[in-house]
Formats: sequence, structure tokens, C-alpha cells
Amino acid sequence: MPDANDLERLFTRSDGSFVFARWGRAIAPVAFGVEEATLPAIKGAVEAVGHLTGHPVAETDPELGSNLMFFFVRDWDELGEVPGLDRLIPDLASLVGRLKDADANQYRVFRFDAAPDGGPGAIKAAFVLLRMDEHLSQAPAGALALGQAVQVALLWSDTAFAEAPPLVAGPGGAMLRPDVANVLRAAYDPVLPQSGRDPSLALRLAARMGRPQ
Repeated sequence: MPDANDLERLFTRSDGSFVFARWGRAIAPVAFGVEEATLPAIKGAVEAVGHLTGHPVAETDPELGSNLMFFFVRDWDELGEVPGLDRLIPDLASLVGRLKDADANQYRVFRFDAAPDGGPGAIKAAFVLLRMDEHLSQAPAGALALGQAVQVALLWSDTAFAEAPPLVAGPGGAMLRPDVANVLRAAYDPVLPQSGRDPSLALRLAARMGRPQ
């Protein structure tokens, strides 16, 4: 089971800053660029994470309509053709250029509500960008969707899953790693703040790991 140091690393970014955030509103997902038959897998993955954490999943968000958007493309340049996406994702053209230069196949963008101190607070919206290269195209839809749903459920460090992905092979297909599942449950404990930048928050997370749900 992860200890406080392990948990601190999960939310400490490569620049050394500790940043924790979870969703502060019901998650309302939508997907673009996939066949209709794939939509239940995406919604099911988000609902599975919602059930695990006890966080609600809704059809719509009163302010944004949909606040968790999945975009599936064959080439990053296709993002520039999505109407209005440049208003949702600042500097979209620059981001597309960086993704192409890095030969990336996935990226996640977050927006946040304001915290009482004026800084970033709880997650307000997230955009999952997926370039369906050979690797992602071979992944089962359910596993791909679950992996992404887990990675937008919290503001994980950019290095959190660099050594091991959040899913492992199970008897019925890909499944969530037990340690990651425990972190998700603990992170959504109502006693904890929705966001924080003090590494001591990892101690409070550790105290809630393994508690009966």
C-alpha cells in the first residue's frame, strides 16, 4: 500500500510543485470522433470511476453542458478543424505543434474553479485528446476509456504513471490497479479539500488509505 511519500510523488510534478485537485462538480462526459457503438464504453468507464469514488456522473453540467470531452483523431491537425475548440483550449495551435513534435498519442487539458485564495481549485472541466496511432488503435475500447477516465479523475503528476500504467491485465481484461483504486477512493473522501498545494495533504491521504468503503 502506498505510504505518504509515495502519495506525495503521485501529485508532485516534474517541476517540483505539489498540486492536488479532484472534481468539484458532477462529471458530464461526451465524446467526438468515435463510432456510436464506442460511446457506451466511454460512458461506462466514467461511471465506473464515479462509482468507485462516490462522485456523481450526470448527463449535463448546468454551466458547461459537457465538462469532460474526449476527442479522438487520426492526426493532431484535426483538432484545429473542431469548431470552437480553440476557445476551450487556449493556444490550441501551439499545443498541436508540441504534440506533433513529441510524437505524442495522448494529452489531457484541465480547467479549474477558483479556490478561496484565488488560485486554482477543484477540477471544472477536462479535455482528453487522443491520436489513434497503432498503439492506441490496438487497445480495447473499454480499457482505453477506463485508463483515460482514471487519469482525469484527479490532477495526477505528469510523471505519476511514467513507470507503470494505471491498469493491469485481469482475468476478464484490463482492470484498475488496486493501489490506484485505493488512492482514488481516499482522494474523494469528503473530509479532504477539493484542491491543495501543500505536500502535507499526502499525509491526510495516507491516513485514509485502506479504510472500509
